[in-house]
Formats: sequence, C-alpha cells, structure tokens
Amino acid sequence: MKEIYIAPSQEAGRDFVLRGIKGPVVMLNLLRFRETADYSASPELEPEKPISGKEAYQLYIDHTLPFLKESGGEIMFLGEGGKYLIGPSGERWDLVMLIKQKNVERFLNFESHKDYQKGIGHRTAALEDSRLLPVAESKESGKLIFQQ
Repeated sequence: MKEIYIAPSQEAGRDFVLRGIKGPVVMLNLLRFRETADYSASPELEPEKPISGKEAYQLYIDHTLPFLKESGGEIMFLGEGGKYLIGPSGERWDLVMLIKQKNVERFLNFESHKDYQKGIGHRTAALEDSRLLPVAESKESGKLIFQQ
C-alpha cells in the first residue's frame, strides 16, 4: 500500500523546529484532492450532501484565512498543478500553494490556535495526499555556490 502524508509526524515537527530558521519561512504545499471528501475523522464538520475534496479544501481555506492573516501570514501563490515535467510519471498534484509566515514562531502559533484547529477536519477530509516543505531564504543573496 502506498504511504500517504496528510499531517506532520512528531519527528518531522521536531526537525522543523531544530532547523533554527531565522526570519521568514515559506511553506511549499503540494495537494492532491479526493474525488469525494471523507469526513469520517470529523463527522461534526460534514456537509449535508457529499462534496468533492476540492470543495472541502475551499471550506478549509475559508475557515483558515482569518487565522493566517491574524498571525501575519499570507498566501503568496496559488496555482493549478498537474503531472511532473521532471519527476514520477504517475504522480500528479492538483494544487500548489506557497504560504509565507514572518517566522517559525508565528507559524507554530497559527498552527496551534484552538479556533483554527476546529476547522482542520475539512483539510483532512479533502486530501488524498500532500507534501509540505518549509523553505528558508538563502543566505547567499541570490547566488548559488557549488563546492568542487
């Protein structure tokens, strides 16, 4: 069975904090939606009629945006995905999103906000699989340095 990724593991969360990122952090999100949202983990959030994963993710975004903005975060980019040009031929991502947060502490405060947490079940219901890559700005002022 193929492994899926919807939420961070404790180890991944610890490693993220231990990276010691200073300053802004950008979260690269790759998202694949379920055909029909699965609310079995959060039945209290389930709409009266079945909805698509994409529709459930929109409910998550509608719920999340006020908390993101309150924490100083922003959506930098939102784009339709597809299959890779370079990468596994059978893999596709429906949505690509870049979220910028002022720093790691603000991101962690946003993620742990109790009212934000009340709507996270929409995200879980929506996603078939996902990836989240924290990206820190390069300290090399736009230059890449290759060691020989």
